[in-house]
Amino acid sequence: MTTWNLTGTEKHVLICNGSTCMKHGGEEVTQAVRDEISRLGLDEKIHTTRTRCNGRCKDACVLIVYPEGSWYAASSAEVGRAIIQRHLDPSIRLEGSLIYRFEEEKMTPAFTTERFRGIAKGKDKEKGEKQA
Repeated sequence: MTTWNLTGTEKHVLICNGSTCMKHGGEEVTQAVRDEISRLGLDEKIHTTRTRCNGRCKDACVLIVYPEGSWYAASSAEVGRAIIQRHLDPSIRLEGSLIYRFEEEKMTPAFTTERFRGIAKGKDKEKGEKQA
């Protein structure tokens, strides 16, 4: 097992490699994201981690970028590359792929397109519904 020295890391990208995401191009997205990081010479600034299920299977393939706390639906390798570029150049627009963002100390949905809301956490779990 590798033990990375993460000194100097500015961003951490979590890439879902759960079964649903893998069925929806997760391997291609993972490789594209890592390739884009290398292509831009950012290997020492952006660390990636393959995860198992991130719990947003209907948005497969899911990428999470920290410290921003932005959750994305990376529907293709090209979108995965654009997500990396977006975190270097805020003028790149990805609203259609953004699922959640961390604002005012909490996760806030960024539903600009019709998206599955999901199952509520807590005592009264209700079935998920589409966000309008």
